[in-house]
Amino acid sequence: MDNIELIIRNGQTIYNPCVEEGITWETERKNSPGKLTFNIMADGILKIEEGNPVRLKVNDNSIFYGFLFSRTMNKDNTIKIVAYDQLRYLKNKDTIVYTNKTASDFIKMLAEDFNLNLGLIEDTKYVLESRVEDNSELFSMVDIALTLTTQYEKKIYVLYDDFGKLTLKNIESMKLPLLYDKDTMEDYNYSSSIDNNTYNQVKLSFDNKDTGKRDIYMAKDSSNINKWGVLQYYDKLNVESLGQSKADGLLALYNKPAKSLSIKNVLGDLRVRAGTSILVKLDLDETDKIRYMVVEKAKHVFKDNEHLMDLTLRGGAFNV
Repeated sequence: MDNIELIIRNGQTIYNPCVEEGITWETERKNSPGKLTFNIMADGILKIEEGNPVRLKVNDNSIFYGFLFSRTMNKDNTIKIVAYDQLRYLKNKDTIVYTNKTASDFIKMLAEDFNLNLGLIEDTKYVLESRVEDNSELFSMVDIALTLTTQYEKKIYVLYDDFGKLTLKNIESMKLPLLYDKDTMEDYNYSSSIDNNTYNQVKLSFDNKDTGKRDIYMAKDSSNINKWGVLQYYDKLNVESLGQSKADGLLALYNKPAKSLSIKNVLGDLRVRAGTSILVKLDLDETDKIRYMVVEKAKHVFKDNEHLMDLTLRGGAFNV
């Protein structure tokens, strides 16, 4: 049985409430905060309110640190608690203009402006020359900065909250030595599609004020065009630099079927969260080999002396 320590702090008072029906911890790789949900009994002693810090440790491992955002009580005096980690504050909206910053620099700037605690922020290197983010969620702003970095650098970064500290890591450094196959899965669902986010031809344009002409940058895969027809990605560039490099990078990212795999009720591992990668082996066409796949969503359930996970996976041969 896992040794679970759940604490809610209200001012100087610390509560260790008795949890009913288990604890659920959920993470997503992009644009969503970590979420902790659980039910407790209102006993006349417990005095909690929105904004209270909530902490979860399992077997002395620091799992979740966040804040109480909602509580719902029914006639049986059961209170449903929903807490989110720091990423919840990236749902704030604002208008921000910035110049010559990397995605790492931009995240640090947001942390300072919105009083967020920082942990390890890896250097994303690619410099964004000029951005105007108008009336947008901070999540969206960060996603744009990281997406542009991926398109030019061909590296994917994951932003997450590590027990109360915003953390940014290269996805390649988040691989875990864990293997799951049919024998360890209660159920799974696999899909493969070229209907969304698959492109075998990339066309970028730039209105060149110096020449008065429109510059075009192209990248394509003739073999896949013969198989699927033309699936074109088109965009207009605000700056000319590295236009062909961006086209080549986009083709490398999107020139493959979009594939996903969801698995349910596998044995839980505390290291698994959105953004980590695990090894998967399934006897499904090209997925019959052992390969790393990225955890897009992770749901951990601690209940009845069990720790189980539901995972949505992409990566490796699966698009991220």
